[in-house]
Amino acid sequence: MFGPTIGIAKTTDFKTFTRLENPFLPYNRNAVLFPRKINGNFVMLSRPCDNGHTAFGEIFLSESPDMEFWGRHRHVMGKSGSWWESLKIGGGSAPIETSEGWLMFYHGVVHTCNGYVYSIGAAILDLAEPSKVLHRCSNYILTPEEWYEERGFVPNVCFPCATLTDSDTGRIAIYYGCADSYVGVAFTTVQEVWDYVLKYDKLNDEDAELGIR
Repeated sequence: MFGPTIGIAKTTDFKTFTRLENPFLPYNRNAVLFPRKINGNFVMLSRPCDNGHTAFGEIFLSESPDMEFWGRHRHVMGKSGSWWESLKIGGGSAPIETSEGWLMFYHGVVHTCNGYVYSIGAAILDLAEPSKVLHRCSNYILTPEEWYEERGFVPNVCFPCATLTDSDTGRIAIYYGCADSYVGVAFTTVQEVWDYVLKYDKLNDEDAELGIR
């Protein structure tokens, strides 16, 4: 039996698409491509899983010279002791490049008596070695509070999907899934998020290591 895995397609006009080879075997989810090559290679975040509503999950990084063959798999970071990401974590939107590191929005999950709750967190990765976490916010950036985040096909979900960044002003628009039924958008700035991450910075010991496994 097959299970979930990651697919890749390319386009030049967003009307027609050419499917590429799947980068990984099942089971894998939450693929996130970095917006440029790093050290000459394409770089992708992913979260190995099992076939079902996985009760575990950590973020890994892989590299490819050609978007077809992927290797150099590295661990980036796992769940933390913070309540909102105490069950599992996974990628979200493409990391934002800053002069001091990659600003990464990701999702964290907690299992409550009312089911799973998905929140959005933030971390800063090393520019040249993004498997190394420089800073990690112990608090969530966004958690389900509005009715459209709490009620829907899958309740209590804020899931980061994409970001747009204005390089001149640093303004960020975060597009995120709400309860698997709606799409929301939240606005902030690179500086605001950066300051918040540093204020509540709390790394796991393994986060700061190069992710060689």
